[in-house]
Amino acid sequence: MRKEEFEALGIEKSLAEKAAEASKKELEGYVSKEKYDAEQQKCTQLESTVSDYEEQLDTLKAAAGNNEELKQQITTLQEQNKQKDADYKKELDALKMTNAIKMAIAATAQDSDLVAGLVDRNKLILSDDGKITGLDEQLKTIKESKPFLFKQEEPKPSGKKGFFPLGPKEKGGEGEKGQVSMKEAIAARLNLGTEGKGE
Repeated sequence: MRKEEFEALGIEKSLAEKAAEASKKELEGYVSKEKYDAEQQKCTQLESTVSDYEEQLDTLKAAAGNNEELKQQITTLQEQNKQKDADYKKELDALKMTNAIKMAIAATAQDSDLVAGLVDRNKLILSDDGKITGLDEQLKTIKESKPFLFKQEEPKPSGKKGFFPLGPKEKGGEGEKGQVSMKEAIAARLNLGTEGKGE
């Protein structure tokens, strides 16, 4: 979990930072869900491919009696296998692109799936290291046209909180170095309130 997520649970800022660091350290050896899904898809595809190849070999063995027919079947099977490999590569690239987009927008988007669906993938280039070229420009346009799809940045606190004592002008005099005590500030405020009522 990230620091912000710990803070959202009500954990103090300093403890949230320590918890986030500990969480990051704990997850160093883990693989992300996106990578796991991609590898899982590879395994499923390979199992399917092996099964197809076994069936093809059985067909070839049965047709081995006629040499011309065998050559034709081999040619046909080679073409089919090339097409399957191309289709698989296309599917895998699409999955990698989807996962890379979702990871890039996860922190800012309200709904990663919805925002990812608005991105024109034909204008993106996915590098081997998982970085996407052209995504920032598209996200900027989407944020401008549909800002409600993104999380709003929380305003930074001004630094002023709590009760502020009256200044020297309101009190009618000055304390040490122009400062007044809490007690004096409350008394001055009460006096101003009663004077206003009396008039």
